Amino acid sequence: MLNPTWQPSADLTMLRARAEKLQQIREFFALRDVLEVDTPVLSQHGVSDPHIDSIAAEFVPAGAVSGETHYLMSSPEYAMKRLLAAGSGCIYQVAKAFRNGEAGRRHNPEFTLLEWYRVGFGLDALMWEVAELLDLLLLPAYSHMHWHYWTYSDAYRNILGIDPLDMDDEAIRELALQHVDIDMPTDTPRDTWLDLLMSHCIEPALPEGCFIYNYPASQSALARLGVDMQGRSVARRFEVYVGGVELANGYHELIDGQEQAQRFGEDNRQRAELGKPAMPADQRLVDALQAGVPDCAGVAMGLERILMLAHGKQAIAEVLSFDFSRA
Repeated sequence: MLNPTWQPSADLTMLRARAEKLQQIREFFALRDVLEVDTPVLSQHGVSDPHIDSIAAEFVPAGAVSGETHYLMSSPEYAMKRLLAAGSGCIYQVAKAFRNGEAGRRHNPEFTLLEWYRVGFGLDALMWEVAELLDLLLLPAYSHMHWHYWTYSDAYRNILGIDPLDMDDEAIRELALQHVDIDMPTDTPRDTWLDLLMSHCIEPALPEGCFIYNYPASQSALARLGVDMQGRSVARRFEVYVGGVELANGYHELIDGQEQAQRFGEDNRQRAELGKPAMPADQRLVDALQAGVPDCAGVAMGLERILMLAHGKQAIAEVLSFDFSRA
């Protein structure tokens, strides 16, 4: 019998559905006068986020003995912010993204990100726009979604009866050990315990459609900091979940070049603690921020997960023309 792995992992009905979603996305942003852009997939710099591993690629110039290390982009964020600094206005992109080590039922090393930036938007306005787009894209499986908007503290209070922003590191560790059966070193960082509580306790118990916002300041990534109703420092970012599945990650964007450079350094400190190689800071992004990126909010959304939810698929391979095992 011939090996069938030459065949697509998604059926033709799913491929047509994917094309329809892409058309809906483009119509959605055209109506809002948001410009579609295209940025490089191959870059001189990888992402510094301690929890994301870039895929390295060697470029060897013709006639050269050795090459230069470049990276397949895990997100078009850095390049899109450079466009914002150049005066692009509101922009979006349907981009191929790559992440090392991510393969499984919901992950593929190569996937599709829908990423957009809205000049003049704050976090609330962007969350409402994300909800509006998801109401369109999640059909036919979901209709008339009732969206919930919970702070990070709300989620823990509603599900576990505690507020992690008011708890010290030891209390967080003890709480995690009560709920998660896992062997971890005693010096495990606070945010790792919080991530375990989020994945094991919070996410499975969230309402059907839920935005979580105002994360701990230590989890700010590329979001700016703000204060919550209790006057505590928080990261002005959100994640959105449908049926317990994370679909998007959005920020009220950090636009301070000096602070961005400091965060690159902090990322590499954390990478060293995790035994990961340092990633050179992308000075072009820092320079763009110092030149002036307008006040904006941005979000990245995984297209394949949306397709999985909208069409009741259980594995990402079912919505890709060729998943990693067949590429």
